[in-house]
Amino acid sequence: MTEHNVGIVGLGIYLPKTKMTAAEISAATGGNWSEDAVINKLGIVEKYVPSGEPCDGTQEMGALAALDCLKNTGCDPLDIDVILCITEEWKEYPLTTSACYTADRIGAKNAWGIDVQNRCCTAVSAMKIAKDMLLADDEIKNVLVCGGYRNCDLIDYTDNNLSFMYNLACGGGAVLLRKDYGKNLLLGTHIMSDGSVVHTAGSAVGGINNPVNAENFKENFKLRLMDAKKMKDLLNKTSMPNWMHCIDEALRKSGMTRKDIGFLDILHIKRSGHKGMLADLGLTEDQTIYLENYGHVGQIDQILSLKLALEEGKVKDGTVVTMIAAGIGYTWAANVIKWG
Repeated sequence: MTEHNVGIVGLGIYLPKTKMTAAEISAATGGNWSEDAVINKLGIVEKYVPSGEPCDGTQEMGALAALDCLKNTGCDPLDIDVILCITEEWKEYPLTTSACYTADRIGAKNAWGIDVQNRCCTAVSAMKIAKDMLLADDEIKNVLVCGGYRNCDLIDYTDNNLSFMYNLACGGGAVLLRKDYGKNLLLGTHIMSDGSVVHTAGSAVGGINNPVNAENFKENFKLRLMDAKKMKDLLNKTSMPNWMHCIDEALRKSGMTRKDIGFLDILHIKRSGHKGMLADLGLTEDQTIYLENYGHVGQIDQILSLKLALEEGKVKDGTVVTMIAAGIGYTWAANVIKWG
């Protein structure tokens, strides 16, 4: 029996033309956070935000990233079998299917698609789903994981409970995975969830339990912490151990250990947390990229970081990449990629 593999053919990215600086974030908080604190504590020098142009719609940014991926890989859109769309729920029109939009937009007429959602864990989760589909179904050869994100629209900078979300940004990303590509191999993945805090963070208004009305319409789809203490107590206790467990398990499934990691592909988090993660893993700042000039583009961070690392020569043939992610819900994830 032939043992199949799944490799990354290439990546695509879309970023808007507009940025928000640390000084502007400070001003938006009413001075509650100084510019220095935004830069040195939250780790945001500047971040990408929507320009107001139609191209910065959530679904459209995902499609533009997908088109960039097709251009970079030379892949014929007709050769794509499945689109796993990681576009966020905050998009042009609620309840529309982003995977179908993308397939039509890029000319992937032979593809069927699914919208996948796991908050900021979605890219890593969808890459595992893509690999499992490619290995399980003889008729699937190419899976495109792609999507857009602009949850920065949903932040109230005067709400200090949301300071850990002030980094939310805007953009799109895409990654093309192929069966038996023979290089840039996606190896082990490990994901874990804790639903005990599922209703502590999200949009308090706009759902079945609290529909929009004349009094609360300004809160529709705004991100809030419904129980800040419960969520933060859990994360302070379990978040880093859970991340480390996911990393160790992904490495174990790949036949590796922490000493094999060559590049940490990490989402944007506060500066001290980023440095702490590197220290715990025995890595240097040359073995990662801190997205302080991009912000946290949700589930796009891992694709963006890998693209930047390839451009900067931090990832090359033989580099072992570990992608890590976390998303409100709460979910933690890590995978391992052997580049080259």
